[in-house]
Amino acid sequence: MKPLMLQGHTRAITQIRYNREGDLLFSCAKDTKPCVWYSINGERLGTYNGHNGAVWALDIDWQTTKVLTAAADNSARLWDCETGKQLFQWDTNNAVRTCGFSYSGDMIMFCTDRQMGYNPTLDIYDIRAGEQLANNAPLLSIPIEGPKVTSAVWGGLDEYIITGHESGEFSQFDVKSGERVRNVKIHSKQINDIQLNKDRTMFVSASKDTNAMLFDADSLDHLKTYKTERPVNSAAMSPRMDHVVLGGGQEAMQVTTTSTRIGKFDARFFHLIFEEEFGRVKGHFGPINSVAFHPDGKSYSSGGEDGYVRVHYFDPQYFEFEFEF
Repeated sequence: MKPLMLQGHTRAITQIRYNREGDLLFSCAKDTKPCVWYSINGERLGTYNGHNGAVWALDIDWQTTKVLTAAADNSARLWDCETGKQLFQWDTNNAVRTCGFSYSGDMIMFCTDRQMGYNPTLDIYDIRAGEQLANNAPLLSIPIEGPKVTSAVWGGLDEYIITGHESGEFSQFDVKSGERVRNVKIHSKQINDIQLNKDRTMFVSASKDTNAMLFDADSLDHLKTYKTERPVNSAAMSPRMDHVVLGGGQEAMQVTTTSTRIGKFDARFFHLIFEEEFGRVKGHFGPINSVAFHPDGKSYSSGGEDGYVRVHYFDPQYFEFEFEF
């Protein structure tokens, strides 16, 4: 499995995402410039220039026409995917930590941090409504009580938003009323990442407590646990096989004092149902901050603290492998 090495960022990768077709791979990093690449050959197509701080998260709409970014410069921005032109900018009082398009692509959400005396909010906008954008008046602004939101995704049918918090809790917010419908705490430390499966009925979470977990997206019932011995920064489910890939490593602050061999910076593959590890992929010389499966399940990508994005195409043996039970 020889990877493609995508080198375009000068600082640590924060998130990578494929578009729906999988022909494009989007990446954002602490270097203020989100990039877009051809996933088939690693060719860099361009950047979205405008942010003045680390870009924490990004998302792409269903038709691959718009890109949404969330950054530490107290702004979320909407871009034209093809031209790189900035379509709109939301200015906030705090750094914007996470963002996402609804499944329909008509609504967006982003969540801010708690800082400088300002409390975090989860803001929802209908991007078809010009007056909402012109007046910077969200369709719904939900104040976040308690620990700050570190990751968020839209639930099924755009009826709710699932948030992961610094304390290890999950919350489910109703998009129409803004009420917190459910709240569960299974993880003991901060949730770093939430990713849905292909049909959006389940999601996998990655946490600093060294575990990744599988949950039902509607009821927030805990289904499976994938245990490691280091913080997990990101986890993704294969759309083709019953597999989960985890990426992580130790805290970024401790990386300089540890050799690559001890740091455990490899991507780890677990069986979705049996919770057993069956493979590892080395390569990054720092913690892996984000992982994503290609929509066809034939490859996966990882972005690391080292600033590289690695695209791995699976060998034929991977698809022939059957778990013994």
